[in-house]
Amino acid sequence: MSLGDTTMGELRELMARYPQPRSALLPMLHLVQSVEGSVTAEGIETCAELLGLSTAEVSGVATFYTMYKRRPMGRHHVGVCTNTLCAVMGGDAIFERLKDHLDVGNDETTEDGAVTLEHIECNAACDFAPVLTVNWEFMDNQTPESAVDLVDRLRAGETVHSTRGAEITSWREAERVLAGFEDGRADEGPSAGPASLAGLEIAAERGWQAPPLDTDQGTATAAATESPEAAAAEADTGRAEDETVAEESPADVEGGEAEEQS
Repeated sequence: MSLGDTTMGELRELMARYPQPRSALLPMLHLVQSVEGSVTAEGIETCAELLGLSTAEVSGVATFYTMYKRRPMGRHHVGVCTNTLCAVMGGDAIFERLKDHLDVGNDETTEDGAVTLEHIECNAACDFAPVLTVNWEFMDNQTPESAVDLVDRLRAGETVHSTRGAEITSWREAERVLAGFEDGRADEGPSAGPASLAGLEIAAERGWQAPPLDTDQGTATAAATESPEAAAAEADTGRAEDETVAEESPADVEGGEAEEQS
């Protein structure tokens, strides 16, 4: 049995973090991967037993989400975004070049066990396209040449840093973080790049500012901040006034105007 006492204790620790223990299934599967290199049959059976679920229920989750792997992974997972914008900016060319260079297909691992290559869907980093990830860390503005250099450095065991994040560790170490066990690298490296900050910089140069809040909206917001009950009461008053106006007939209004004129 490869899941030792330490891992079993950490699985139970994850369960204790949630009001309903079964809510811990996703991080538990990430922890299993960090130990075994994939979601194994033993990992599925263990999670099912601890959570009081059937193995079919756990297998359904493990096969639904693509971040859970059913085959042993390499030391590093390299994911090339081939969604629309990255693809037209060069993502398809990067993926084809890496397949040839590493002599693997999609979701396959190199013979030395160093790299598992996969084409992945949108990374929500379109302003840095084409993008790939290494163990879920961003590598922005890639080219076929830079991608080849990157995987060669990974295979050689060289130190590699994400363009917007921490130093690259291993896929198993990254999976442990996804399971909920911090590695102290959360604030390492930049979190935003030039493309993400371009709009903010242009606004600062030209003195642009967000328009002021509408007076009524600002008052309501302030009231809601100070007292939700007061904001609700103010809203009820406003609705009552609107309903009063709506209930008045045109004749009533015209009659009132005539009396005022006489």
